[in-house]
Amino acid sequence: MANATRSEKLDLRLTPEAKRLLSAAAAASRRSVSEFVLESALDRAQETLPDRQRFGLDAARWEAFLAALDAPPRPLPRMQRLLTEPGVFEQAPTK
Repeated sequence: MANATRSEKLDLRLTPEAKRLLSAAAAASRRSVSEFVLESALDRAQETLPDRQRFGLDAARWEAFLAALDAPPRPLPRMQRLLTEPGVFEQAPTK
């Protein structure tokens, strides 16, 4: 993205306090406010949408992926114990 031509514009309104904070953070990271805000917003967008990213698989890998989804879960004895035994806050107090 660093080499992409920036042809779109985004305007936003903010409080003077928010502008001062963004300016200080940008200066601390040695970036312009625009660079800082864009980088921060893009990072946040990628964190927000990880499960909506697209990926492609060839036919063999797609079949393996489907088989893994359809396979029964492996036994997890510690998880079973965690879900069936009383927790520390559920046990009766000792006398």
